[in-house]
Amino acid sequence: MSVLGHDLAMDLGAACTRIYVKGKGIVLDEPSAVARHAETGKVLGYGAAAVDVPGETCWPISDGLPADGELTRRLIRYFVRKVHGHPFARPRVVLALPDGCTRIDRAALRDVAFEAEARDILLIPHALAAALGAGVPVKDCAGWMVIDIGRDAARIAVLSYGAVVASGTVPGGGHAMSRSIARLVEREHGLLIDEGEAEAAKRRAGSEWKPLDRQVLVHGRDAETGRERTAALPVQLIYEATRQPVETIERAAVGIVEDCPAELVADLGERGAVLVGGGALLRGLCRRMRTALCMPVRRAERPLESVALGLGHCVDDLGLIAKLRGGAR
Repeated sequence: MSVLGHDLAMDLGAACTRIYVKGKGIVLDEPSAVARHAETGKVLGYGAAAVDVPGETCWPISDGLPADGELTRRLIRYFVRKVHGHPFARPRVVLALPDGCTRIDRAALRDVAFEAEARDILLIPHALAAALGAGVPVKDCAGWMVIDIGRDAARIAVLSYGAVVASGTVPGGGHAMSRSIARLVEREHGLLIDEGEAEAAKRRAGSEWKPLDRQVLVHGRDAETGRERTAALPVQLIYEATRQPVETIERAAVGIVEDCPAELVADLGERGAVLVGGGALLRGLCRRMRTALCMPVRRAERPLESVALGLGHCVDDLGLIAKLRGGAR
């Protein structure tokens, strides 16, 4: 392998970072976390190692952009070196550019990647990457909607012939859903659970609408005694708890559709929307979105990995970037 390293795609998510290496596929999937000493600020670990290290856990990436430039740079450098196995790799990197970001945001993303020792940066609109990874024929069709529900936000975009023609962002995303579940568990069971346990309960509930009578166990601390205990939570309550954040996403998606030209709306009615991101695994979500949008809605086959896979298509075929009208250097 050249000392410059293989070309790679990097999906910088608020919760997880995934790296796709040309010719190999996704080779890294780790939390976008940095652990620091609470008093000195010294970095104690990155990625998966950061979650298990005692100390202050930081999440330096928000909505696909560096919230803390220095920690994001260190995190990217750590991941790149881990993938390539030596400290001098300077790969060409394909990144997802969040829809609706400013020139300053774009410059910040490029600067952080260059400072992390990438030799060249190629930027692809996030919605196009997600659609490619979900198997949407973005170059050939008008009227597709992509809804990516990540940790910090839900991104909604309408695509037409390889370009993003309308987009919007709803703050909260999966984080808002987890908070709603935690509040419900405290109200119904007097049990305090953290966001991680609420997220785990959401995953354990599964993504299918039926059966309706299943239960999942949640572990937390009794609000009165402070002792640890477990409670059984009906999955139907998880559905009810997430109603408000889901309805916020639904209203935003409906608003974007209403602003589209009539011919594009007709295409959307035929082709519909695809759900990606961790929030797409929420039980009954396709059913809810289908009812609200009055169009077909499906979940991507690999919703958590869709953006990384889409960026990977661009790594495997760099000529594809030029064919996407939204592609940017």
